[in-house]
Amino acid sequence: MLTDVHQHIWPPALVELLRSRTTPPYLDGWTLHLSGEPPYGVDPADHDIAARTRLAADDGLDLALVSLSSPLGIEYLPPAQADPLLAAFHDGALALPAPFGVWASACLSAGDPEAVERELGRGCVGLQLPATAVLDAAGWAHCAPLLDVLTRHDKPLFIHPGPAPPADGAPPWWPALVPYLQQMHASWYAFRAFGRARHPRLRVCFAALAGLAPLHGERLAARGGGRGEIDFDVFYETSSYGTRTVDVLVRAVGIDVVVSGSDRPYAPPVIPDLGADAAVHALRTANPARLLHGRA
Repeated sequence: MLTDVHQHIWPPALVELLRSRTTPPYLDGWTLHLSGEPPYGVDPADHDIAARTRLAADDGLDLALVSLSSPLGIEYLPPAQADPLLAAFHDGALALPAPFGVWASACLSAGDPEAVERELGRGCVGLQLPATAVLDAAGWAHCAPLLDVLTRHDKPLFIHPGPAPPADGAPPWWPALVPYLQQMHASWYAFRAFGRARHPRLRVCFAALAGLAPLHGERLAARGGGRGEIDFDVFYETSSYGTRTVDVLVRAVGIDVVVSGSDRPYAPPVIPDLGADAAVHALRTANPARLLHGRA
């Protein structure tokens, strides 16, 4: 089953609710306004369900997992604001046609494990959290009740970049290259330091190759953090990276924990040329299956 574990589609009801807002996150027509990023002109075709369904078919996908765009910051809004937006996303995403599946999201300003359980029961494959929610011990402790639900149902966690802080005068690519990757790097080390001991059976997938955090294994060992033992229940999603970077990460963690993701519509899919059909099969089929369903 060819799988892309990382895509985004905004259902129509979510778009309308974002347009009804006057403070970030909000849409003015198709211009997105966030607290930490410059206004962004959204292409309506990126969220046209029929067009995206055709695109997934053209990509040959059997499964494309969509998630809420965590940089929007919806998860951090007060419940009275977050809950309608989350409901619009979940209802619309779960109604998408094949081949789409859905990562659930949760309001983090008032964590509700029952809400996560409800969305898993409706068919979500697991839970997405913004990396900004799990940057340290306090973050992992705050999210622990939500993660206990995942463990109980044997479902995975997907960690995705969260909101970016304001950066006056920065170029448009700055959020994706600096705060997003810093968040992923920090959340990976925080999971190693604080999260894994609390959640020993949790399967976790880090977007964007975890900000390349595993490449610092030699430095980790030199500073007394161990020798970077491979955790075969921690996965690395490839969005925005190509052959050279994926190849380097595979040298650090092995092929068995890297999974294919595109981050559509923000980046096209890239299939790394790793010199063997078996490697591509692992990224696109075998490893996503282990992420979603566990080891056989």
